[in-house]
Amino acid sequence: MYAVFEDGSRQYRVSEGDVVRVDYRDAEVGSRVEFNRVLLYQNNQDTRIGQPTVEGARVLADVVNHPSTKLYVQHFRRRKNYRRLRGHRQPYTAVRIRHILLAGMEPPAPPPSAPEAGPGPTAGPPPAAPETPAPPSPEQPKQIR
Repeated sequence: MYAVFEDGSRQYRVSEGDVVRVDYRDAEVGSRVEFNRVLLYQNNQDTRIGQPTVEGARVLADVVNHPSTKLYVQHFRRRKNYRRLRGHRQPYTAVRIRHILLAGMEPPAPPPSAPEAGPGPTAGPPPAAPETPAPPSPEQPKQIR
């Protein structure tokens, strides 16, 4: 299953679990982001193409981090004593795609967390450590004449 959505005049083809770099959004790491402009939805034989968007379809994602890499732009003209070095840092937001939903669909509920297994009334004594045999004594190296 995959979808093509539009964000910031760019189109992204994504599946569930993908990590995508989109334009910077002022959102906390771990918060949920929703993309409503879904242009295409494909699931096995079910293909839906929007005109211009698929009605009610949306892509849910979680913010992973805000990476930024520095790009160096270097200009050089040989024999002219002309050198310029400039840097540019473009901010991005990395998001992990959680769900691709059609109209009327709700995201599945997260699984309940397991209770902590602490020492309780049914906890017995800790298991005994297995006995290990004593290592053999090292022999003296034999001298060869």
